[in-house]
Amino acid sequence: MAKRHGQTICIVDDDLSLRRSLRNLLMSVGFRVETFESVEAFLESANQAEIGCLVLDVRMAGMNGLDLLRRLTAAGSRMPVIILTAHGDDETRRRSLEAGAVAFLEKPVRSPMLLDAVHAALNST
Repeated sequence: MAKRHGQTICIVDDDLSLRRSLRNLLMSVGFRVETFESVEAFLESANQAEIGCLVLDVRMAGMNGLDLLRRLTAAGSRMPVIILTAHGDDETRRRSLEAGAVAFLEKPVRSPMLLDAVHAALNST
């Protein structure tokens, strides 16, 4: 059920404690999880063929999450992306959803909301 075709949930966020917390939550319900501290680390290391869903912060040093989302969409990626941000203004929400995000969640996110979004994202492909 949670391990859909052996795919992995990837978390890209520059906040170490948040990455650990989200990883622990998702692993506790049976997901395989990989975490990355930056977009660049994700692009260098992730096997995109095995990714079931990407949980992506917007504001990070270097390439930001919205830039990555746009890059993936332009490349024709069908990978579902959940935006998770502490900067949830209406403009960022609109731009994220227009760029192809399947969900836009604000930090601090409640566990049930994140789990629901991940399940919905996995079922969207």
